[in-house]
Amino acid sequence: MIEVRALTKAFGAQRAVDELSFTAPAGKVTGFLGPNGAGKTTTFRCLLGLAEPTSGDALIGGRPYGDLVSPRRHVGAVLESMGFHPARTGRDHLRVIARAAGLDAAGIDPLLEVVGLRTAVDRRVGAYSLGMRQRLGIAAAMLGDPQVLVLDEPANGLDPGGVSWIRRLLRLWADEGRTVVVSSHLLAEVAQVVDRVVIINEGMLVAETDIAALTADRVTVRVDRADLMQSALRAEGADFEMLAGGVISIEGRTTADIGGIAARAGVTVTELGQMSAGQTLEAMFLAVTGGDRR
Repeated sequence: MIEVRALTKAFGAQRAVDELSFTAPAGKVTGFLGPNGAGKTTTFRCLLGLAEPTSGDALIGGRPYGDLVSPRRHVGAVLESMGFHPARTGRDHLRVIARAAGLDAAGIDPLLEVVGLRTAVDRRVGAYSLGMRQRLGIAAAMLGDPQVLVLDEPANGLDPGGVSWIRRLLRLWADEGRTVVVSSHLLAEVAQVVDRVVIINEGMLVAETDIAALTADRVTVRVDRADLMQSALRAEGADFEMLAGGVISIEGRTTADIGGIAARAGVTVTELGQMSAGQTLEAMFLAVTGGDRR
């Protein structure tokens, strides 16, 4: 389990992370989302012992990363800033990591098979594509068979088949009882695999919810007179919220219900439909981060 408690990281007068608190439970895939510059990478760096928090805690299994004995056996990470020695082969890259961490190198070849690099193990990493380096990074994260995985843009550089593969892998890890935290800008992909989402903006928490709450029966409507429609929805006892762009999102009602309410209110419907998980997540993301105004 990952616990972030009132985490603050300041660089001079600028707070990159500001009193941030959230949890990522075992057996779940948690999406850690936010616009560029929101503080996601800084949070990961504090969590992984690469930066010292100004205040607060970032804990893995109840302990800071620096207090973990043989940390690669507890947590594996894929960060965008990961470096690879271009002259080493894929196999040698993992051997160096295993030796430094005191891990058994016997699991390297099976891991390379799992990540789809079997035919490239003896090629120099400098000749790898971006997607191949991403797969190698995932293999490195799994060397110690950790119970916690922290992944920053894991689908970066992968082709559509690779994106589908990483989605299945994240689900498998969570179903095995591991804690999985993934940061991504591909909201439609995130919505297909995560169990819960944590959204931050300007270093602060702006939303934390289970994906099931987002994918509950939800209808969206856009009308010419939003004020009249809102009054009609209140009169009907409907649970609704305003989203970006004048869209009204209503939970627990069908499109037929909403169409009828609009007709009785005398408003003109310009858009009406069900929202997919990806659309719902995107709408919420834009609403809580002000992304529609960027």
